[in-house]
Amino acid sequence: MISLNELKSKADSIAIVGLGYVGLPLAVALGRHFHVIGVDISEKRVAELNQRIDRTNEVDFSTVGDDVDLEFSADLADLKKARLVIIAVPTPIDEFRSPDLRPVKGATTSVGQYLQPGTVVVYESTVYPGLTEEICVPILEAESGLKCGEDFWVGYSPERINPGDQVHRLETIVKVVAGQTEACGELLQQVYGMVVEAGTHLAPNIRTAEAAKVIENTQRDLNIALMNELSRIFDTMGIDTLDVLEAAGTKWNFLPFRPGLVGGHCIGVDPYYLTFKAEAMGFHPHVILAGREINDTMGKFIAESTIKRLIKNDCKVRGARIGVLGLTFKENVPDLRNTRVVDILEELNEYGVDVLVHDAQADHDEARDVLGVELCDLETMRDLDALILAVPHAAYTEIPVAELKKWFATPDTALIVDVKGILDRAELAAEHIEYWRL
Repeated sequence: MISLNELKSKADSIAIVGLGYVGLPLAVALGRHFHVIGVDISEKRVAELNQRIDRTNEVDFSTVGDDVDLEFSADLADLKKARLVIIAVPTPIDEFRSPDLRPVKGATTSVGQYLQPGTVVVYESTVYPGLTEEICVPILEAESGLKCGEDFWVGYSPERINPGDQVHRLETIVKVVAGQTEACGELLQQVYGMVVEAGTHLAPNIRTAEAAKVIENTQRDLNIALMNELSRIFDTMGIDTLDVLEAAGTKWNFLPFRPGLVGGHCIGVDPYYLTFKAEAMGFHPHVILAGREINDTMGKFIAESTIKRLIKNDCKVRGARIGVLGLTFKENVPDLRNTRVVDILEELNEYGVDVLVHDAQADHDEARDVLGVELCDLETMRDLDALILAVPHAAYTEIPVAELKKWFATPDTALIVDVKGILDRAELAAEHIEYWRL
């Protein structure tokens, strides 16, 4: 097995497979101590990184000095130069909400084809308990002709990246690690310990570490689902949800969760990895799936609530102009993966309204090619009947309320739907703007 000293001396290299939101920051951090080869199958992505351009905005290359020993490559054959390989590719769900294992299987196949004796292969991708050893190891063995536990070893260290978060970064979040053997686990603690200031936590085995990852986001998903259900109950009662949460939040042990859309590559996806494995073993998880159902219907509820208020204002629904600000899955990031804003758009389109969508962060081509959404210029947001602030990018929250009012065809019946409750309610009331939030 490769040793820490061999890596520190740069006699051997570390390869990071997948240079997205997870892989790129990890590659840069490790590059300050080791020779790192960042590998990605996207030649466009590699070309941009070689030009010090990061579309994810997770790495500011102006802060990456010459002390970072890092090269980027789209040539999978470069994997044979590494003795520690970290796989950080996405693990999404398919149209049936089942784990889509094609990225992780594809990456594993590629790694196996160039796997060298003595290598440790580590997975950072979110998976269900058992996947590393039950699915990935056989692929590595078949492709390499090597024996796991004798010729190479595997480990698991779940990513905890929060896109756009400048406080909770790779270096400041405790890193969970697990190895196939005690020596493997110790090596991963040593390597990750070089870059993670918050320290590491050694799980007793790989399956435990895999399970820890999926329940981190499942717990958050369920708490948000509770807030979403409460918001719908309070809406029926004519009570403002955020007023209720502010009052309840004065109790020392009340958890500060808020209602909203639940998308992205983790919270809206990870629970399905756990429920998939549970159902495969004959157990039907009621609570987790109930929470998923609530969260997955919030886009429809927001759209319906908007339409109801238009009708109340005697606005003709068919042909009404509704502006939607924000398309990414969360504020101040360009990440469109699993965004649930599309649920709002699809429901509005069912009513025959004219929907205008703008996003201050998203790539226009990606929005068109991946989601089928044509983004417009902000200047097009005029003569509106309603405006939905779906994702509160900073560029939107800085717009004066008086300016927003000018966007409406009939300012006296202006309607703003604020999904996350970011805007100042009193300021909107002073401008006589009808305001609704979850």
